[in-house]
Amino acid sequence: MLKSKYILAFVAFALLIIACGFLPSSTPVATPSFADTPAALPTIAGVEEPRALTICLAEEPASLYPYGDLGAPARSVLAAVYDDPYDLVNYQYQPSALAQVPALDNGDAQIVPAQVEPNGMIVDADGNRVSLSAGVRFRPSGCRADDCVVDYDGVSTVTLDQMVVTFRLRGDLTWSDGVPVTADDSVYAYQLAAADEAHSFISARTQIYEAADAQTVQWWGVPGFIDSSYQTNFFPPAPKHIWEKFSAAQLPQIDLAARAPLGWGAYVIQEWAAGDFIKLKKNPYYFRAAEGLPKFDELFFRFIPDPNIALTELIAKRCDILDPSIRLDNHVGLLMEMQRGEQAQYFAKPGMSVEWLGMGVVPASYDDGYGVDFQIDRQDIFGDAHTRQGIAYCLNRQAIVDTVLYGLSSVPASYIPPEHPLYDPNISALPFDPASGISLLQQAGWRDTDGKPETPLVAVTVKNVQPGTPLLLNYYTTDSTQRRQVVGVIEPALKECGIGLNTRYFSQNDLYASGPSGYVFGRNFDLAEYAMGVEGIVPACNWFVSAQIPNVENDWTGANLSGYNNPAYDEACRQTQFSLPEEDAYLQAYRSTQIIFSADLPAIPLFYRLRVSAARPDLCGYSLDATANPMWNIEAFDLGECQ
Repeated sequence: MLKSKYILAFVAFALLIIACGFLPSSTPVATPSFADTPAALPTIAGVEEPRALTICLAEEPASLYPYGDLGAPARSVLAAVYDDPYDLVNYQYQPSALAQVPALDNGDAQIVPAQVEPNGMIVDADGNRVSLSAGVRFRPSGCRADDCVVDYDGVSTVTLDQMVVTFRLRGDLTWSDGVPVTADDSVYAYQLAAADEAHSFISARTQIYEAADAQTVQWWGVPGFIDSSYQTNFFPPAPKHIWEKFSAAQLPQIDLAARAPLGWGAYVIQEWAAGDFIKLKKNPYYFRAAEGLPKFDELFFRFIPDPNIALTELIAKRCDILDPSIRLDNHVGLLMEMQRGEQAQYFAKPGMSVEWLGMGVVPASYDDGYGVDFQIDRQDIFGDAHTRQGIAYCLNRQAIVDTVLYGLSSVPASYIPPEHPLYDPNISALPFDPASGISLLQQAGWRDTDGKPETPLVAVTVKNVQPGTPLLLNYYTTDSTQRRQVVGVIEPALKECGIGLNTRYFSQNDLYASGPSGYVFGRNFDLAEYAMGVEGIVPACNWFVSAQIPNVENDWTGANLSGYNNPAYDEACRQTQFSLPEEDAYLQAYRSTQIIFSADLPAIPLFYRLRVSAARPDLCGYSLDATANPMWNIEAFDLGECQ
């Protein structure tokens, strides 16, 4: 089955969902000691005190090795050490360390014909890297759809499409030790990444990654591999002149790479006080130094897991910025008051993460192939799309946005935010309309048989549901303040439609435990509230493809928690992988997934999750973006009168 590099990491999907959850208000957290916080340098007559900025993170990074498994705090620190190849701002690539974004239009991305001999390596029609042998299904050159796929005869030389992408480094990049950054450093980084299982998808589909000249790298895909996210196939340079004396296995373990990696960005790591702070200083070789950047001489990252303590430190000016990794979701109202009182600035931006109400469309107990056994299995409550749509009409999602999220987000129509270029504006979110909801539930066969509005509807003619079964649903989620607030809005609205809830709150470990016994990944739920998000700008239509259903075969690691299976949706999502962003087929494939999704509703998107941050009132240049690293323009941060 086809997989894309930006959707590959679902083995760790439980961690992604947990990271998107909320800590319960009663969760104990360690109170950091500020006794050892670095004091300002003593003032010496005639010597100007260095300008310093302090950014507070939710936790201390485990490592800063750039090619490892990085959490949000580590990415914020590394934004000060490196300028990324691109900044992902407002769902668009903006060149930073690279001179321009490769594209078909500017010639830096090309599709060329490649001849392949028998037993040569190709990517087949299903996206797998295979040897060209008899019976292999492949797309000949010019073929993008399934109707032109052919079976290999075992003897012929065939021609397939091959992608070639050219990446051009800026000519003025310099490592913080004064050595120029070169294309060879990027090739070296590719070699390091290729040794890491986390990068195996793209490395397996790379035929050549080579330096064309001192500032130019070329990536050649394996013939047959049409990569819709080809712009990301650049490997950020690694300091070969420093690291090459160590093996790829050693680098993540040594301080030179894991605690003080050399970069070309605005700042250089100077000190790491474990459990307390990371101190950086201005990089004298920064390529934008002539512009007066960065604005600060010193930069501190402190680690404060408790949002309440972090806010206190912000008011006391011992934190200048509270990174979004600090969970401020439950403090938006307070932040608004602080901004009105000119004690702080607050920032809240919906992005690519969605809060979902998943419906157990196909429980794992159905996987035995014997159909629904009323004596053993849960009833097939959600099998009829009318039931799922009726539930959606009975959810007052706008009230959740208005009350729980202070009107700062919106009710989704699909899994793609409305500001995204791939969003289909012809699709609207279902409104709160109990009358329509009840009508749809009745069409599915649910009836009010006792005339008591306070009791749930019961099944009368619902397909694959035993008559007399009440519409009383188990609702599972984590024990967080915000999710309790969401349930407080949802429960009375559903009751108005004759839908009863049996709500249970779990710890994150229990709710997201692996299958088959886990509730969410074991597909053992009626309704479950959880979050899913992506890093980057590419929407994850694969969240609902059949290949991502958690089951025995994939070790219960898939993202399609509802067990939804629609071949038309699968095919539309597949087509997003066989076309390129510049092509109309790419847009149409994504819009097809949204149309199918909005009709089938295997899960109901409740709201786009907020990224929340805060800063002192006189901080300039800082803002939050839906897709950008919060520190993407850290070199421009300043204090004083904002322009």
